Amino acid sequence: MKPLEGLVVLDFSIFLSGPSAALRLADLGARVIKVERPDFGDLCRQLYISELELDGDSTLFHSINRNKESFAANLKNPVDMERVKALIMEADVLIQNFRPGVMERLGLGFETVHELNPRLVYGEISGYGNEGPWVKKPGQDLLLQSMTGLVYLNGDADRPPTPFGLAVVDLYAGAHLVQGILACLVRRGISDTGGLVQVSLMESILDFQFEVLTTYLNDGRQLPQRSAINNAHAYLSAPYGIYETADGYLALAMGSIPVLGDLLDCSPLTEFSDPETWFTRRDEIKQILADHLTSQSTQYWLDILEPRDIWCADVLDWNRLFAHEGFQVLEMVQEVARDENVKMQTLRCPIRIDGERLFSSRGAPRIGQQTEEIMAEFKLD
Repeated sequence: MKPLEGLVVLDFSIFLSGPSAALRLADLGARVIKVERPDFGDLCRQLYISELELDGDSTLFHSINRNKESFAANLKNPVDMERVKALIMEADVLIQNFRPGVMERLGLGFETVHELNPRLVYGEISGYGNEGPWVKKPGQDLLLQSMTGLVYLNGDADRPPTPFGLAVVDLYAGAHLVQGILACLVRRGISDTGGLVQVSLMESILDFQFEVLTTYLNDGRQLPQRSAINNAHAYLSAPYGIYETADGYLALAMGSIPVLGDLLDCSPLTEFSDPETWFTRRDEIKQILADHLTSQSTQYWLDILEPRDIWCADVLDWNRLFAHEGFQVLEMVQEVARDENVKMQTLRCPIRIDGERLFSSRGAPRIGQQTEEIMAEFKLD
């Protein structure tokens, strides 16, 4: 039995942040009912990160909405609204990520919903919170990465600000919402009362940077100084970075520069005996390393460094990763199906409960696929 079995989650959210939170709750056993418009549904159905689609919906939608049911409802239609309110009275959790004020105007803000169902945990994600000059700005991932300084941590010093190559803001906010919802459910088990869990994309991605922002706050508010050579962390000294080899790349984490010099037979590195120089002369050291490591293959260097417990790694692309036994033993890939003719591969939930991996074969639903069943089950007519 999965830990959240028996809980009903209503997912009103769209795109990535809210649906990713609902997905994690579904993986943990909750029954997630996606409430969406009968005409277009969740706009993520048409949000493509490649040209690949499956059964009329983007693969992004399929991946982030698997293991859910779909209930079609027009929230501006009084009949549909009454059905939705009846569903809310039976639910344990509600998730929404519309701009501030939208759910209130629809009549489904927290205060109204709390009166309908005092035990319900109401989770919401906004872009920038509910106050301040940015409230009405679009809560889009790249914009939040840019506005919070995150992009100044990536790329070499002579390169422009560089964003992450994935929707890190949305996914991190979704994870925060799950944490808050689970905490509120635990409290409900004690007090029998639900509550309001609020997360903003802005606050989540600031928290994502808590380590380096704490340094900034306590170090004279000096801005991060990216390395000009193979930058991987603006606040860490040499050798931290990824280096080209004769046939690929080698990742080097923290380590003693003179020790590396001895092991790699690179005598110029042995001169840097003072650890302070590993930062003050970081680019010089990294350039020496970069020039030296191209002389041999990645495996040649790994064979030298790994037996001496130096923190290093091969740099794998997805083809090499998926072919490796170290990945295969994790059994991360699963197949999900909408029906016999609509199947796709995706990743499973990364959490294990009592040593068991959490798999689910249910694919993402079509718009309103379970509407009739849900109406009959909850007596919504």
